[in-house]
Amino acid sequence: MSLEAFLDDFERRNWQRVSDGTVRIAVIGLGWWTVDQAIPAIGASELCETTVTVSSTSEKAKRVAAGVETATHGLSYDEFHAGEAADAYDAVYICSPNALHLPYARTAAELGKAVLCEKPIEASSERGQAMVDACDEAGVPLIVGYRMHTEPAIRRARKLIRDGVIGDPVHAIGTNSQAMLELISDPNQWRLDPELAGPGATVTDIGIYPLNTCRFLLDSDPVAAQAFMQSSHDAFEQVPDEHASFMVEFDDGTYLAATASQNAQATTSLRIVGTKGEILVEPAFHMETEIRVTRGDVSVTLDTPQVNQMTELFDYAADRILTDAPIGPDGEHGVLDMRLIEAIYEAGESGRAVTLD
Repeated sequence: MSLEAFLDDFERRNWQRVSDGTVRIAVIGLGWWTVDQAIPAIGASELCETTVTVSSTSEKAKRVAAGVETATHGLSYDEFHAGEAADAYDAVYICSPNALHLPYARTAAELGKAVLCEKPIEASSERGQAMVDACDEAGVPLIVGYRMHTEPAIRRARKLIRDGVIGDPVHAIGTNSQAMLELISDPNQWRLDPELAGPGATVTDIGIYPLNTCRFLLDSDPVAAQAFMQSSHDAFEQVPDEHASFMVEFDDGTYLAATASQNAQATTSLRIVGTKGEILVEPAFHMETEIRVTRGDVSVTLDTPQVNQMTELFDYAADRILTDAPIGPDGEHGVLDMRLIEAIYEAGESGRAVTLD
C-alpha cells in the first residue's frame, strides 16, 4: 500500500462520545498557566465551564473569578478543604506545585468530585499512588493531564504507527528544552525546590513530554533507564538536572534516547524510527505540532491544523466524566511515569542502568 493511502483515514476526535452536557470545574492554583492557558481553554471548550477558582487567598481567587463569566465562587485553599461551595462544581483541575497535588485530590475525592491533575501526578510515585488509592476508594475518576494524548496530530501519528506505516518501531529520539529563567525569572520558584517539585527540575517538568509521548505513540511501558545530568548555573544548585540526557528501554524492545534542559534554546522534537520509515514530530511539545512521515524514499508533511491543546484535554476529561468511559492517562499511568522518572534520577546519580521493578 502506498504512503498516501494511509494518510486519509483519520478522525480527529475518535474518543468523543457525547456532544452536549456540562462539567463544572473548580480550578485549583491560580498561577500563570491556569490564568493564561487553562481558564481560557475551558471557556472555549464544548463540555465544561469554570465555576470556582481556588487560590492561597480568597481575595485573589475572587479577583480571578470576577474576570470569568461563568465563575460564581472564589475560595481560599482552606475554604476549599472545608468543602465550601462544593455544590458549585463537579470536578477539579489541579495545577499547583507537584508536592501539593495529593491533598487537593484527597479533598476532591472525599467531596465526590472527579479529578483532573496536571502532570507529573505528584512529587513521588508513593504520593501518586496515594492519590490513586484515594480516588479509587471514593469511586471518582482520576485523569492525569497529558495533553499530547488528545493532540490530534499526535493521535494521528499513533494511528500511522499502529497501521504499520513505518514498519516495526525500533527506536525514538526526543528533545525538549526551554529557558525557564526567561519565562519565570524568580530563582526561588517552586520548580527549583525539591520539596515542592520532586527529585529534579528538568526531567520531572519537561523531560516527561518525550517520555510519555513516546509511551503513548508506541503503546508500550518502560522497563529500564540510564541517564546523565548536570547543573552548573547558580539557580539550579538544589537540583541535579539543569541539563539531562537519558535512555529508556520499553517492554516492546524499543528504546528512547532523549535530552532535556531548563536552560537552553527552546526546541522540541520527537522522531520514531521503524524498519520501513520514520515519523518526525517537530515542533512537538510547546503547544504546536507538525508531522513529517517518511516511508522508503517518499516523505510527506501532513496538514495538521493547530488546535488549543488544553481545550482538547478539558473536553476529553469532561467526555470521560459524563460518560464514565475508560480513561487513557489514568492515575496508574501517571504513577508509572513517576516511577520511571525516579529511575532516571537514580541512574543519573549512580551512573548505572536502573531497572523498574
